[in-house]
Amino acid sequence: MYKFIFPILAVIIGFILANLTQKHKSWNTKLLLSFSGSFLLALTLFELLPEVYEHLENKKLAGLYIMCGIMLQLILELFSKGAEHGHVHIHKHGAAFPWSLFISLCIHSFLEGFSIHDHNDMVYGVLVHKIAIAMLITMFLFQSHYKKPQIAVFLLVFAGMTPLGTFISHTWETAAHYSQIMNALVIGIFFHISTTILFESGDGHKFNLSKFISIVVGVGVAYLI
Repeated sequence: MYKFIFPILAVIIGFILANLTQKHKSWNTKLLLSFSGSFLLALTLFELLPEVYEHLENKKLAGLYIMCGIMLQLILELFSKGAEHGHVHIHKHGAAFPWSLFISLCIHSFLEGFSIHDHNDMVYGVLVHKIAIAMLITMFLFQSHYKKPQIAVFLLVFAGMTPLGTFISHTWETAAHYSQIMNALVIGIFFHISTTILFESGDGHKFNLSKFISIVVGVGVAYLI
């Protein structure tokens, strides 16, 4: 049951953190993103990648599916503008509901639900990643002055898409048949998101000790669970 509850809980936690820290953004948000990126990448390498290569006989085709996942995420980011890895652009006087952002984030969240199984720990990677993104999305929605019902709908649907993906992957026979292909696509999505978080630099490529420590901690925690 926790695999359905944790992604929803992540959005709730992100919403609470956004309310507590919206006036003190930058430093701690960047560290949380760095930790979530390294944690998600490490869990993908430790859990999901070996599983896909173990069950798909054609290893080269498995690599092709992963590349398709990377390309799919690039397409989604044409509409989300990179919100999946922390690039949320604030328009303080925006009035129209951000449909492109909403739809692309929902597709991303739905697909990541396919990676969550009873026998792996990917739910924890999704949990940490979703907390950071939900926090930034909530800040964006508040500072863009959207109406409260719009914000509520956005966050509720966003929270429910990952459990929906997990539910379909467990109950729909066709989805179960193609589960490893879906996992390979999700690996590509996670690779793109996590490496973008880790390797993008806003400090002129200077070494950042606190960011480096948060990355090492993220990898270490992922290895130990």
